[in-house]
Amino acid sequence: MTIKVGDKLPQATFRLMTADGPAPKTTDDLFKGRKVVLFAVPGAFTPTCHKNHLPGFVAKADEIKAKGVDAIMVTSTNDVFVMDAWAKATGGAGVIEFLSDGNADFAKEIGLSLDGSGFGLGTRSQRYSMIVEDGVVKELNVEDAPGKADVSGAEALLKQL
Repeated sequence: MTIKVGDKLPQATFRLMTADGPAPKTTDDLFKGRKVVLFAVPGAFTPTCHKNHLPGFVAKADEIKAKGVDAIMVTSTNDVFVMDAWAKATGGAGVIEFLSDGNADFAKEIGLSLDGSGFGLGTRSQRYSMIVEDGVVKELNVEDAPGKADVSGAEALLKQL
């Protein structure tokens, strides 16, 4: 079943790169007691994700945080090392938290996984954005096609804050 507004995020463990190397962080670690913008991409360095979706959130980060948002996070099914490289390559490091959902456990748990096996990509996340307050989904914007970042982009989300 797909997650919806009003639902609590399920328990999941992401991997984040830290100064000491990869570290696990649970849903509670990341979202409890915080207002968070979370967006998901099918893959780091892929065309729409790399040239459109992520750059909008990097550019609008200050505006988003000025609306009372504690953190902006991006998740993808790439491994933690790819997510770290992507953060550094895009100027997103230190601005956005890059969460690896390497086995697509979170994407599957919230009902927003995508079968990309026909393109040699395996299981990926659908493209979406959400506003989460204390672990509860307040807004949810799911794209109808993986190559678009319209309803889930930074501009659209900023209007919801």
